[in-house]
Amino acid sequence: MYSGIRFSNEGCDRVYAQIDPDAIRFNMESMHDNLREGTQMIGVIKTNAYGHSAAGVMAVLEELPYVWGYAVATFEEAQELRELGTERPVIILGYSFPYAYEEIAAMEIRPAVFRQDTLEELSAAAERAGKDIRIHIAVDTGMSRIGVTPDEEGLKFVERALNTPHLIAEGIFTHFAKADEEDKAPTMEQIDLYDDFLELIRQKTGYTFPIAHISNSAGIIRFPQANKDIVRAGITLYGLWPSDEVERDIVPLRPVMSLYSRVVFVKEVGPGARVSYGGTYTTTRKVTRIATIPVGYGDGYPRSLSGRGEVLIRGKRAPILGRVCMDQMMVDVTDIPGAREGDLVTLIGTDGGETITMEELGDLSGRFNYEFACGINERVPRVMAGKVDGSDHK
Repeated sequence: MYSGIRFSNEGCDRVYAQIDPDAIRFNMESMHDNLREGTQMIGVIKTNAYGHSAAGVMAVLEELPYVWGYAVATFEEAQELRELGTERPVIILGYSFPYAYEEIAAMEIRPAVFRQDTLEELSAAAERAGKDIRIHIAVDTGMSRIGVTPDEEGLKFVERALNTPHLIAEGIFTHFAKADEEDKAPTMEQIDLYDDFLELIRQKTGYTFPIAHISNSAGIIRFPQANKDIVRAGITLYGLWPSDEVERDIVPLRPVMSLYSRVVFVKEVGPGARVSYGGTYTTTRKVTRIATIPVGYGDGYPRSLSGRGEVLIRGKRAPILGRVCMDQMMVDVTDIPGAREGDLVTLIGTDGGETITMEELGDLSGRFNYEFACGINERVPRVMAGKVDGSDHK
């Protein structure tokens, strides 16, 4: 169950991402409290749980009775969750390639479908595997990404799916394009298109899908009318906001990931010293104290934070000097009395009265919080703090 996650930061002095299971539970409870009774939740844990560790996040979600299952983007991600031990439903939200169809059947994974050839090939694979495949039909109501159109043409696809041997049409879903923007009108239009299409299907075929789902993270917060049978909790699961336009007084959230390192070297230089590649920063003070931190863009910490970002040392902000290197960066600790080698460095998180958020670093680096989280790569150990499955792992 716990592959790829640690329960101690021992041996992680260079850098580690601390994952807070209590924050995961808090975020899920906050969202669940905002849903109508009977609506279940999907934990979206694609891209290694948005960089937070699919293994660790799933271990927490497995405890929650209202978690219907999980959503991923690829077959390999779904396969990993099965290998980690979950027996709950796993939906692949993107296109599944034919090489995986027999294993999809064998592992009882739910693929999204929106192409005729997919129906035919899934049916054949299911027959070979000796297991029916539960499918979720994707509907394009405004993303122009994947999905059938919510009209007569889309109805024909649904009818074909309903009549394809070895396929069980379990679910039907769409995805919001602008639910995190101030103007709610486009999202309301998507909801209406989706609801009208389901009604068209019911009238023409007499079929009602057992599972309808439409809400993403922003939808969970802002559009209670989109709470269908299940909702898909993505970025908010991790305590991050879909955008600055999403109200923050409806569903409280707590960040799940903090990122830590250590000071490995402190030196004093006079004026005119050039710092890092290209010498883009030159010291001007009579004495500047420079601390070296063994983290860089090789860990997924963006080079675009060169000369812009800050870290926390002893509860104070230390600005990055010059360019972030692949494996190291330098920061100014002149105004942090007592800063020395071995000090804890908070790259994301809280130290004393100061906090550096993923949103702040995303804005400074020209990214956004989703991308920043996903970019913290596998070279950075994920350490689970607190309780998982009732045990205290520290």
